[in-house]
Order: sequence, then C-alpha cells, then structure tokens
Amino acid sequence: MKNQQPIMLSALQHYSYCPRQCALIHQEQTFTDNVFTVKGNLAHKRVDSGESGFEEGIQVERSLPLYSETYQLTGKADVVEFLPDGTPYPVEYKHGSRQKKMHDDVQLMAQTLCLEEMTGKAIPEGAIYHHKSHRRRIVKITDALREHTIQLINHTHKLIASGIMPEPTQERALCRACSLRQTCQPDIVASTERLQQLRKNLFKVEGEEL
Repeated sequence: MKNQQPIMLSALQHYSYCPRQCALIHQEQTFTDNVFTVKGNLAHKRVDSGESGFEEGIQVERSLPLYSETYQLTGKADVVEFLPDGTPYPVEYKHGSRQKKMHDDVQLMAQTLCLEEMTGKAIPEGAIYHHKSHRRRIVKITDALREHTIQLINHTHKLIASGIMPEPTQERALCRACSLRQTCQPDIVASTERLQQLRKNLFKVEGEEL
C-alpha cells in the first residue's frame, strides 16, 4: 500500500456511506452543500479553529494533522485528548443526534490507525460527539471494527485509483440526505432498463413494428 497515493480520511466515511458519493467527491472533485453539511460546518466552528491547551488537566489538540504511511492516509482529527499516560483519545464531532452510524465509527477508527502509528500507543476507545444532543457516544476499538475499516481502506484506494464511477446505492434513504443528489441523479442513473427502452423506441414510428 506504500506505493499508492494517500487518500483523505474523509474518503473512508464517504465510501462507507456510499461509494458513488466517494467517487464524486474524491475523483470528480464535486461537492455541494445542503442543510446537513451547513449544520456540520457550524458544529465544527470551534474544532476548526485549531485551539489547543489543557482542559481539566487533559491536553486537548484540535484540528490535529494525521497521517499513516502503512495505510496511506492523511487528514485531520477534530479533537484528540491526550490522557496522562500519553494515550490519544480521538473525538469526532457530528452535528446530528446521538445514534450509532457505522460510517462515523469507520472515520474514527481510521483516525485511530493514524494516531497509533504516530504515537506508538494502543488506543482502546474514542468517541463521537453529537452536537445536537451535546453528548458523546463511546466507540470501542474492537478487532472487528479495525478489520472492517482496513478492508474499506483497501476498497477506497482501489476505487479512487480506478477512476470508475460506481452505480448509485440501492438505499434511497441515504440519497435523500445526500448533498450530491442533484449531481448524482440516482433515480435516473439506476433506471437503466427504462433508459434502454427509451433509446430503443426513440426513432420508432407510431404503429410501426420494429
């Protein structure tokens, strides 16, 4: 993996959410804001400031640059708290309510892989901070989550390197919340049979048998 171009940590969350979304953003450099992304940006206002210091005796770093040579990843952590023994504790900020979302856990796990490589410390857990509820959701760094994330890293590297645009996801609920819906046009692209039928009959004269 060391001969590959580094990918952004955010690409893993995008791939986990929808491979087509990942390709649109990281292959085509396409991105559009909607109400969800705007709320997310507002929730990140302090995080993005890069303010660091000690809070209640804990060293807190915001917008901390991360990298991994092993997995060829690069990006930033929203917040990393360093415990008294030096163990990093990554905290990812999300604007929504406190509920489990695997793509958020994947992003946190990828940050963990970078931090473990950078510091040499094993990280047992991190957290997702949900701005809407002002509560944290603890994420245990399990072997299953680690293995799943490493697989997604491999898939994401292959997708971005391939230049291939994946088909839209079949989970239309994800499409409704996606800021790239108008660019992606999932309903039109997914209706391949309908498009084929329209092309077939495009020059058909009414009443004429093909």
